[in-house]
Amino acid sequence: MAEHVLVFGVGYDIPQRMRAAGAESGGDVVTSVMCWPEHLEKLDDADEHARVIVLQPDATDGEWLTLARAVHALHPVTRIGSFYDDCRPQAALVARDLGLETHSPEVVEVVRDKHAMRQRLADTGVERTASAVVDGADALKAFAAEHGYPCVVKPVDGAASKGVSVIHAPQEAEQAFLRAGGAGTESRVAAEEFLSGDQYSVEAFSEKGEHVVLAVTRKFSDPVSLVELGHVMPAPLEPEQRTAIEHHVTAVLNALDVEFGPTHTEVILTPAGPRVIETHLRTGGDDLWDMVTGATGVDMIECQLRQVLGETVLPGVRAVLADPERTTRCEAIWFAGAPSSGTLVEVAGADAALPPEVALTVLGKPGTRLGGLQNSFSRLAYARAHADTADQALALARRTIANLTFVATHPADQTNLL
Repeated sequence: MAEHVLVFGVGYDIPQRMRAAGAESGGDVVTSVMCWPEHLEKLDDADEHARVIVLQPDATDGEWLTLARAVHALHPVTRIGSFYDDCRPQAALVARDLGLETHSPEVVEVVRDKHAMRQRLADTGVERTASAVVDGADALKAFAAEHGYPCVVKPVDGAASKGVSVIHAPQEAEQAFLRAGGAGTESRVAAEEFLSGDQYSVEAFSEKGEHVVLAVTRKFSDPVSLVELGHVMPAPLEPEQRTAIEHHVTAVLNALDVEFGPTHTEVILTPAGPRVIETHLRTGGDDLWDMVTGATGVDMIECQLRQVLGETVLPGVRAVLADPERTTRCEAIWFAGAPSSGTLVEVAGADAALPPEVALTVLGKPGTRLGGLQNSFSRLAYARAHADTADQALALARRTIANLTFVATHPADQTNLL
């Protein structure tokens, strides 16, 4: 059967893989795209789509619906592809309008809105973590006075650790509020109680309301900005700890009515048990999706695209995980932060010889203005390694980053200090 998939936002290589999957099965898969201008530079296969429609981020829902209906009238859309956070609400609206399957607008909203997620988890008895939407520094101080310092301040609908901070005293509230208020699509700011404990992320895949946990990853974050600095998979956990995390994440996904697709859920293992930080209707960033393949043999992207095309995938996932002869290994990744000021000239040491189990990627380009570790996009390099144990893999990745040196220039003018 011929399929016409309308992809929302950036899809990286997924549309190409969908078209290839169609060709392999003797069918025909055509893709069209609706996206923002910033996504165009990430469309390596732009000329292979039937059409690419670009709307500004502030385009109304009515504009998205009108243009999607026009596409559907020209070439009936049979599937909706929404693979990352950008444009997911619009994908949900269009899918409902055209009578097609994807996450409902209600599920998308409760997952995106950090405070709404907290309320849903409390209402369903999954967990209770103090949270509020605050409209100013005074309200933030009042929340902290009631629930205690430190507390976390973040955009209600943010991502990539943009605008996130931890405050320890009332005098930090104003700056934290402003930092969070300018980072999301709205000026709403969420305040949450600070959860103490080791951090983990859980990669899972769902189908018809069933959830299979593929991997639990130990994650390491900067204590100030909460930007992630490293991951190791599988996490070194006692069996009962892993079971508790898996059961809690499954309960979270059920409470949020997640029915299908990949999810990336971040949790803290507190003394009282697992508590969720946030979850996403996508694979994890920072190469986590690819690390899952190396560690478990399950290709989450392949599962996702085949599910979008109407295939049932969980039986195959379970078969891979249960195969006693599958090759497994431990994966780790470690990131380099950024100096607090200056202009990047060079990442020295990046051309050093590396063992075959380590790969280094430099993200910072000469001329980059440096401002410290503000969010995930301000990291300057990362090393990925694999080994027989988690400790070995993590040590390899960290050692590789430690051997780098950042060369930066600073202006000589000091008049601002006089």
